[in-house]
Amino acid sequence: MELTIGHFCCVLLSLFAGLASGVEITSSGPTSIEKASGQSVKLDCQFNLDAVDSGPLDIEWSLISNDNQKEDKVVILYAGDRSYDDYFAQMKGRVHFNSADPKNGDASINLTGLKSVDSGTYQCKVKKAPGIRSRRMLLIVMVKPSKPRCYAEGPTQEGKDIVLRCKSNEGTNPLQYSWDKTSGGKLLPSSAVLDPVGGTVNVRNASAGASGSYRCIASNRVGSEECTLYLNVTPPPNTAGIIAGAIIAVLLFLIIIAIILFCCCRARHRKKYEKEICNEIREDVPPPKSRASTARSFTVGSQRSSLGSMSPSNLHEYALKPQYDKIPSDEYERPPSSVPLPPPTATRMAGPNLSRMGGIAVMIPAQNRDGSIV
Repeated sequence: MELTIGHFCCVLLSLFAGLASGVEITSSGPTSIEKASGQSVKLDCQFNLDAVDSGPLDIEWSLISNDNQKEDKVVILYAGDRSYDDYFAQMKGRVHFNSADPKNGDASINLTGLKSVDSGTYQCKVKKAPGIRSRRMLLIVMVKPSKPRCYAEGPTQEGKDIVLRCKSNEGTNPLQYSWDKTSGGKLLPSSAVLDPVGGTVNVRNASAGASGSYRCIASNRVGSEECTLYLNVTPPPNTAGIIAGAIIAVLLFLIIIAIILFCCCRARHRKKYEKEICNEIREDVPPPKSRASTARSFTVGSQRSSLGSMSPSNLHEYALKPQYDKIPSDEYERPPSSVPLPPPTATRMAGPNLSRMGGIAVMIPAQNRDGSIV
């Protein structure tokens, strides 16, 4: 039993001796590196082998998980004299060994096209039985600030507090903001209060001298961007004039509305009055007779009176009298409903027979179709 325990102790001593004199990592560079996104970085891992290391050489780079319950992710591997760089899909095509033959003592790797998600702790592990060594490095991929936006907040009037703001939407914290004036005296107003973290400048009780061009620079440890702003401080507006102008405009508007309403009411009243006058004429006044019918009635009446007063003694006088003037009928239109009367037919009788019968010869004047005497 004593021999067995002694033999076991000898084996442990020889093992520790082999580890002490086996593979060693000789890199002594920084264990924390900061880089900007889009750049490239070299993670250094140099090693030396010992004669007692007789096993196969294995090199493994892995990204240590922040969660202890999750496994580490293998990034690149060298085993059996061959490199395997497609283990991690997130870095596929962007990670390579620095040396074409890592077994010569250079297990360093190069990462290209860095992204913010590449940040983390990387471990280089070199194994050659019975020796094994490892080295860890912290990589911080920082995003430089995006181009900030500069703008003024609040009324840019004299006597008011004006806030100049500068904001960058992208960039790894901590971000720092600085303001300066690029025109005039190139100094910020004496009443300006600068906030380098929030990126604001509060110009209190601004005056016309605060007008000019301003520049804001957003920066972090990997880069900077800037924007410019022109501030124009104007005099306060004439509020009394604005109020008076508004009142005058309202009054003019009301006057125009009143005029339009008055004109509309007057036109409506006039139309109503004309309509009433037309109704009164239609109800009280009979339609006038045509001149043709008046002339006809006059002619017929005259004929009757003349014929009624005729006697044998004045027939000769009636025959000698000139005929009545003709009444022109062409300028009057005949009503469509009037039908011309047929001319009267007279029975011709000889003069001796008429005298024998005791009759008296009477001369009847001729008439036109409309009743006028010819």
